[in-house]
Amino acid sequence: MRWAAQAVDADDGALPGLDRAGLVRSVQTPEFEGITFHEVLCKSALNKTPDASRLPFRYTVNTFRGCSHACRYCFARPTHEYLDLDAGHDFDSQLVVKTNVAAVLRRELARRSWTREHVALGTNTDPYQRAEGRYRLMPGVIRALAESGTPFSILTKGTLLRRDLPLLSLAAQQVEVRTAVSLPIVDHDLQQQIEPGTPSPKARLELVRAITGIGLSCHVMIAPVIPFLTDSSRHLDELLGSVAAAGASSVTVIPMHLRGSTRGWFLSWLSEQHPALVRRYRALYGRGAYVTPEYSRWLDARVAPLIQRYGLGGEKSEHREIPSAPDERRREPIDALGAPTLF
Repeated sequence: MRWAAQAVDADDGALPGLDRAGLVRSVQTPEFEGITFHEVLCKSALNKTPDASRLPFRYTVNTFRGCSHACRYCFARPTHEYLDLDAGHDFDSQLVVKTNVAAVLRRELARRSWTREHVALGTNTDPYQRAEGRYRLMPGVIRALAESGTPFSILTKGTLLRRDLPLLSLAAQQVEVRTAVSLPIVDHDLQQQIEPGTPSPKARLELVRAITGIGLSCHVMIAPVIPFLTDSSRHLDELLGSVAAAGASSVTVIPMHLRGSTRGWFLSWLSEQHPALVRRYRALYGRGAYVTPEYSRWLDARVAPLIQRYGLGGEKSEHREIPSAPDERRREPIDALGAPTLF
């Protein structure tokens, strides 16, 4: 790694590579055993999405790069390679922290050119991963958005969001606030294998209840559905039923995709834990990142009656599939929570 060569005044907030990362220091603490925090000073907080993505919003804010959730299927893993880090263990343990992100964001939102467009949070790595408990970046980000009159949305697997519910309730009195919880696996043992750093399914269902309890609607991302592991009628029925009982307003259900080095990282785990499925995956994904159209149609047909049964059609999510990867060397990844989607 070439962290030592970095200057504090490096001219970039999107962190496309180490040569312009703006490193201040690297820190390890006993309460985060095995994790190194690389604290940087960003020059930009707002990230404009590529026009080709055809998303219903144009701006995102990401407080971290890398994620201790350690989800095997994570969409953003390949972006760590542009930091001279690997997409496997380094992505899970070498976390880049934009320590000044709230102050920089406030400055950007104060510009006369800012038109108060919707801003999405949690589209790269989770803003409420465990590190947020140490750095407390989100309260400042939320306040900056609300006080500037900028509507925003948050997607998370992290139950640490509960800490900020009073702040979100106040923000919702000033701007439109949307929330979504990612919960693709209801089986606790399987969740611990595939998403070892995430809160339990039960804890995330309680988060949905807490969000709706303060009067905010909560969308749930059933994404990704993992072929042959979480796509059974029994699993999907239990998951959607639990989500509905927790008070979710609507769901999005999307099959897993495996882009770039994420593919190898996931398949290495699959070959160790479920070797009988490897051949089926090769047939299902071929040489591409996405499942076959036939599988997508089959999954839609399986899920549609469940969504109707549990009344989860609700308000439509703004998550949409990204047809092609953005230029990750110049911009931050659009989504890192496992599905090629956003809200």
